[in-house]
Amino acid sequence: MLAAVLTFAGSLLVALIAVTLVHRVVSRIGRRSALFAGLARYAHRPALAVAVLVAVQFSLGVVARGDWRPVALHVTGIALILAGAWLLASLLVVIEDATLARIKIDVSDNRHARRVHTQITLVRRVTVVVVSILAAAAVLMTFPGARAAGASILASAGVIGAIAALAAQSLLGNVFAGVQIAFSDALRLDDVVVVENEWGRIEDITLTYVVVHLWDDRRLILPTSYFLGKPFQNWTRTQSALLGTVELDLDWTVPVEDMRHELRNALESSDLWDGRVCVLQVTDAVGSFVRIRALVSASDAGRLWDLRCVAREHLVGWLRSHHAGALPQIRVRDLPRANGQASVQPANGSSDNRVFGESADGQERVQAFSGPDHN
Repeated sequence: MLAAVLTFAGSLLVALIAVTLVHRVVSRIGRRSALFAGLARYAHRPALAVAVLVAVQFSLGVVARGDWRPVALHVTGIALILAGAWLLASLLVVIEDATLARIKIDVSDNRHARRVHTQITLVRRVTVVVVSILAAAAVLMTFPGARAAGASILASAGVIGAIAALAAQSLLGNVFAGVQIAFSDALRLDDVVVVENEWGRIEDITLTYVVVHLWDDRRLILPTSYFLGKPFQNWTRTQSALLGTVELDLDWTVPVEDMRHELRNALESSDLWDGRVCVLQVTDAVGSFVRIRALVSASDAGRLWDLRCVAREHLVGWLRSHHAGALPQIRVRDLPRANGQASVQPANGSSDNRVFGESADGQERVQAFSGPDHN
């Protein structure tokens, strides 16, 4: 008994010392390397669990005697499989995080970086699911009954697959849509989109749903299959630079050329303008107003929104200060008379515009309402 206890304790002590030393070395190297820093952060606990279980299994194999030994070894083996899957998943996450850390998205043109981030994020979720399934299958295969049932399960795999496909049609459709989105480059993390008449950025893409961070801090949750079956606007599909318009309905007396120069002055004094497009045109002239459209450009959607507001406010203030007559007005004009003469009303009134007039029926109404003694 003493030998068994010493063997068990010695094995655990050796495993703990080995893992601790490796962890300290990796942590020291991690001060200069993001990869080793991730290993020290995520892989320490699963590695410790694997080392302890290996020590326990070794001790049981050496000193354990009796009928309980196979059961203990079986339980330890199952725990070791699960701990190994935990360690493998942690290593994959560390590698993926190290890859993402080397690809910067906080740059002006980050289209390729966002595409890689989207793909790696979805691949991470797929790898974790695959490792979990393989670990569960390995645990089941440790039971003799499960191995015997494997042949019959494989024989009926076609029927089971058809039933599962029908039962999980929506789920599988979203999963395949998520994988297709990741590798088709139709949608990426941090893309600016307009979907369901809402403007926002892609915050997260999972295997089953997409989270859109709207401009007012709401979150719009949509299934991944939505983006394959319905149209949506992607403002950063090929580049982040965009064009935007500012429209004003003004009076016909507006000085268009002066307004065009004032728009350029306003854009040149703003750091939101990227210097590409500055156009002012009269796009419509119907009724009492002319429509002025200013076309401006910015490096991304957020800057474009602010630039449009700045341009609109500047032009409105400039018109009020320098050309108040060009502000929207409702015009009323006298129509020309026949032969150039205005009609003159007779002094005693016209029989066509008086209810109680000089006509015969008008006089009858006078008598009816005022009586025969009315002067």
